Amino acid sequence: KEPFVDLLIAFRQDQTVTRYATMDDVLAYCRYSANPVGRLVLYACGEAGPEVREENFRLSDATCSALQLANFWQDVRVDFLKGRVYIPQDDMYRFGVSDKTIANGVATPEFRALLSHEVDYARSLFEQGLPLIGKVNRDLALDLDLFSRGGLEILRAIERHDYDVLSARPAISKLTKLALAARALCGKMLPFLRLRPQSAGKTV
Repeated sequence: KEPFVDLLIAFRQDQTVTRYATMDDVLAYCRYSANPVGRLVLYACGEAGPEVREENFRLSDATCSALQLANFWQDVRVDFLKGRVYIPQDDMYRFGVSDKTIANGVATPEFRALLSHEVDYARSLFEQGLPLIGKVNRDLALDLDLFSRGGLEILRAIERHDYDVLSARPAISKLTKLALAARALCGKMLPFLRLRPQSAGKTV
């Protein structure tokens, strides 16, 4: 029940909270909005047994929070127009960035430095969660690999835009999406290809 209750808490929080004082506060929101999804996937895929639950949950939480942060940094302008700012207020103050900076839609040097800092932090969370790929069944591992690589590609897209997410929304190119999808598909098909019977005079 707990993951479903947590999601409801996040839904209610969305109605009242529009700013977060610190990164700890943002991560506390991710605990309710993003992390329950990963935990539910682990339950559904049989990877939440008593002997592995806590470790798998810890690694999954890191990945899910990283994905949420990557989305936040990609959509700073979009979220601001909805009245929300997910960048921690203390980080904004430290880098000399205000709501006015975002409202103006111009990525100042201060804003670019701020977002570089936030991107680096999100990447560190992805790195914390990556060991989960080697701890779960093959099908889930391939999906986790796809999601993690997709999230990291969002961060790279932000970097390629020189951290300017105010004038345009950085996005993963269609070619990159196809490459990620092909990698996942090949990984899922490989066991079936290996199991195909050999034809006369041919090797598989």
